[in-house]
Amino acid sequence: MNIIGREREKEIITKCLESKRPEFLIVYGRRRVGKTYLIREYFHERFSFYTTGIPDAKTRNQLKAFGESLTYYGDETKVIPKDWFEAFRRLRKILESEDVYRDASGGKKVVFIDEVPWMDTARSDFKSAFDYFWNSWGSSQEDLLLIVCGSATSWIISNILNDKGGFHNRITRQIHINPFTLGECKQFYNENEFSINRDQMIESYMIFGGIPYYLNLLDNRLSPAQNVDNLIFNERGDLHFEYDRLFKSLFKKADNHVKVIETIAGQKRGLQRVEIAEKSGVPDGEGLTKALRELEQCGFIRQYKSIASSKKGSFYQVIDPFTLFCLYFRGGKIKSWQSFIKSPEYYTWRGYAFETVCLEHIPQIKAALGISGVESSEYSWKSKKKKGGAQIDLLIDRRDDVINLCEMKCTDNAFEMTADYRENLINKLNSFTEEVDPKKSVHITLVTSNGYKRNEYSDVIQNDIGPDSLFMR
Repeated sequence: MNIIGREREKEIITKCLESKRPEFLIVYGRRRVGKTYLIREYFHERFSFYTTGIPDAKTRNQLKAFGESLTYYGDETKVIPKDWFEAFRRLRKILESEDVYRDASGGKKVVFIDEVPWMDTARSDFKSAFDYFWNSWGSSQEDLLLIVCGSATSWIISNILNDKGGFHNRITRQIHINPFTLGECKQFYNENEFSINRDQMIESYMIFGGIPYYLNLLDNRLSPAQNVDNLIFNERGDLHFEYDRLFKSLFKKADNHVKVIETIAGQKRGLQRVEIAEKSGVPDGEGLTKALRELEQCGFIRQYKSIASSKKGSFYQVIDPFTLFCLYFRGGKIKSWQSFIKSPEYYTWRGYAFETVCLEHIPQIKAALGISGVESSEYSWKSKKKKGGAQIDLLIDRRDDVINLCEMKCTDNAFEMTADYRENLINKLNSFTEEVDPKKSVHITLVTSNGYKRNEYSDVIQNDIGPDSLFMR
């Protein structure tokens, strides 16, 4: 079993196999995150039945593909099912046969239906037939493990997890597959014999995020910068058009999603709903609600409230590194990554991108602070002052009456405080406490990509978190 990380996910699957009840497992997450790979590798591609939906195919072709899978697993009808009720009826017959394959570890019959959202075509009876298959038969089979997977996270959540009809309270377990952490990326690089240092791993995360599919495209014979050019900036690169395809593959009508995410990305700390509607051109109604909800469900944006803005509503902030990278360099802004790195604008981009990496590793930062078990909320803040104000990109507001004011520094060498920077931090602290009056202790916390060298100006720092902490798993 060659699976990087995913310990919690593997444990859930093992429990499904060991249980004495029928199991209905939902596996979901954004495109390219490794959902199908996890299931196929865990079971060594040995199932009682496996099939997958076809992107942008009509009902007849979906049924044709399902029918071919039925034939492969023993169905002798050898004709395309006339509808989904017939398709699931024939699947039931396969699963009731005496020679059906059973998983060796627990004796369960494992059914894996991948990319289910694609099967639910317009005016088809897929959902009602699938509902009937599970409720009339599957839910009473103690030796059945049904695994359903899909990249269209919003469809999975709306039509199965939050369904008010036949699937209501029928799902026994669920797994939301997240991108790799830096620690898991490091394991991936080591196992695939990449000669890459820690700085390059962090920069790679700033570009590709922790998306396994993107990492699998990297060529270990090339430098990280060469890989970026080959995959993204080369017009024939595998990821050159990935951003354009990304949202269309996840959402049936993606225009609003694209407008919304591109609008939010224009403001580093995010925007509130009324601002998004005003700037994006998407009316403040159900269409905007749907786009925001689905982008958040798929992990592209996060929603947060701060002490200062909680009465005015939430902020929405883009947190997907690949999306931010593509938007920052869109429109032919640069032609070659190899010639761009080490330029002044490169360092500007890197500073912003490192902040996103830190947002994606809040659990690791909290672990380094020794507060993993303390409830907290994380947000940005901007002073109302036009002169002498401040902006703080990450505050960790803790239940134990402490707020960590986080400064994130990505440098080539160990970061060293200067007198001017010390004054800047003091101004941030004073502006925040004066304007917000948080009624909590505020600790200035430094998060660095290359460590921190203490000197005579270091007295303002209560906590410093180095890169080793970010790589914790």
